Formats: sequence, structure tokens, C-alpha cells
Amino acid sequence: MPAETSPRPAPAPRTARAVARTELTRAILDSAGRQLAAVGPAALSLRAVARDLEMASSAVYRYVESRDALLTALIVEAYDELGEAVEQADAERARDDLAGRWRALAHAVRDWAVAHPHRYALTYGSPVPGYAAPYDTVGPATRTSRALLTLLSDAERAGRTPLAGGAGVSRAEQEAVAPVAELVDPAPGTAYVVAGLQAWATLVGQVSLELFGHLHRGVLDHDVHYETVVGRVGEELGLV
Repeated sequence: MPAETSPRPAPAPRTARAVARTELTRAILDSAGRQLAAVGPAALSLRAVARDLEMASSAVYRYVESRDALLTALIVEAYDELGEAVEQADAERARDDLAGRWRALAHAVRDWAVAHPHRYALTYGSPVPGYAAPYDTVGPATRTSRALLTLLSDAERAGRTPLAGGAGVSRAEQEAVAPVAELVDPAPGTAYVVAGLQAWATLVGQVSLELFGHLHRGVLDHDVHYETVVGRVGEELGLV
């Protein structure tokens, strides 16, 4: 007979203080998000957040220690939201539907960016002057990349290869992209890692051109054009 195990103790109930702190931290982030849309990240101000919430600045500093800490919280949240959207889109497809997973992943990136342009600009736009993102942002920032690399690893194990194959991947390049390959296990081969980086750069570049107005009057239907780009990149990845 299996050994009896003691029931796990129920988690301790959250105190009123902890609940209040969570709610107020959420209110601060929501206010900062509105300010981000109105004035941009460079002008983000804890004092403005305090005024918006009708709080003393000193009280806000008890929850967020600095403007940089507030920016970091917003960046982490944005990366996590995008990563979750991409992971969910990928999970809704059958594992062997490589083309469907690619299209779902690629469209999830654009859909989230279009729905949250200011959050997208915070994470993939121009760096905020005087701000250096801490290591805390790395994990959330790589969620989308890991989803793409996992897809490419599955494709490779299914016998697929990028159109370029391994041609032109020098030893120096293999060493250059080694950290990217280490994001997933099993990692795809270097040819797929390089192709994946190119694909990711294409998606981000395409979305950025659209959202930042660089395709104004140049592309008349962004939905159609993006679908064309996704299809062609999928072919280059050997997925379509």
C-alpha cells in the first residue's frame, strides 16, 4: 500500500494590509500606464501618479521606490502580457500543426502590439534616456523568443529545415548566438537559431513600421500585408 501522506496545510489567509498593498500597487501601475500613453516613458513621474491617485508623493514612494522601479514594473508586465498572449495562441494549435502554430504566434505578436501600442513602444521602441533595464526584465522579455525557438526545435525534430539550411553559419556566428540557443531544451540547431532571430527581427520590424507610422500611405491594408509577410517568413523557416 502507498504510504500515507499528511494533508498539505491550507495557505494562510492574506491580511488586510497585504490586500491593500496589492490593490494600491495595482492602482499605481494603472495610473502609470495612463501616464505612459499620455506623455511617454521619458516623462513618467511618480509625482504625477501621486496627484492622479490623490496621494502624497511620500506615500507612493513606499510602494514604488523610484521612477526607474516603476518603469521596470511596467516593462516586466508588458513583456509578460505579450509572452502570455503568444504562448496561449501557440497552445491552442495542435503540436504537429507547425504552420498553424507559426501563424498563431506571429499574429499574436501584432494583435497585442496593436491593442497596446504604448506598452509595445515601451518595450520595443527607443530606449528611455537615463534608464537601464535590470536583470529582472530578462525572463519576461524572453518568453516570446522561447515560444518561437520551441516551435523551431519541434520543426527540426519533425525533419524540417530552414530554406537557407546551414549555409553561411560560421563558427563565429555559432558562438555569437549560443546564448539564444540555450533558452530552450532541446535547442534547435544553429541554422534554425539564426533563422529564428531573422524571423523575430522581421516581425518586430514590421510591427514597428506599422505602429510608428512609417508605412503611412505606403501600405493601404496592414492586415493583408502582415499576413503576406508571415506567410513568406514561414516558408523561409520551412514551416509552411
